[in-house]
Amino acid sequence: MATSWAPAFWRLLKEDAETARAQDPAATSLSAVIMTYPGVHAVWHYRIAHAMWQRPGLRLPARVLSLVSRLLTGVEIHPGARIGRRLFIDHGMGVVIGATAEVGDDCLLFHGVTLGGRSMRPGKRHPTLGDRVLVGSGAKVLGPLWIGDDAKVGANAVVTRDVPNGAVAVGIPARNRTPAPARAASPVEDPSELIEYVI
Repeated sequence: MATSWAPAFWRLLKEDAETARAQDPAATSLSAVIMTYPGVHAVWHYRIAHAMWQRPGLRLPARVLSLVSRLLTGVEIHPGARIGRRLFIDHGMGVVIGATAEVGDDCLLFHGVTLGGRSMRPGKRHPTLGDRVLVGSGAKVLGPLWIGDDAKVGANAVVTRDVPNGAVAVGIPARNRTPAPARAASPVEDPSELIEYVI
């Protein structure tokens, strides 16, 4: 007989797969996501390891599971990290999420992302990501800093300071920029249609 937490846990795993299917235009089906997406597998392994981590007697097996997950997926997520709902790790390889990192809901991480520390002191040493944060390929977000809701971190950026809500952090070291205001949609969707205006 299943325990009371089991249905909610299965719904969470299904939601992770559905998120990958919705966010990745290359996903051909939910079955393909479930069977072939290492980022989704890594998040599933993390969710099991994190549940084990909450019980002191299961911390060593939780670390072993996270090690096996790293070997299978190329993604290393410490079981002590706190990750919200609907995280999608695209491609996955080389992603590292440290023990005191926190990731909000609906975040997207690309391959090579590090949510790491800058010291070996006990306590909070890894970043906190708000909701709907996007972190580009190869970006390093280091230290106990805050990445605000709806913020974006550019590919290969090295972030060592807080990023406000809605800002874009780019460069080495990363600088925060506010996104340009959205322009009105062009009535011409296909640039080739503009040719008639030139002729």
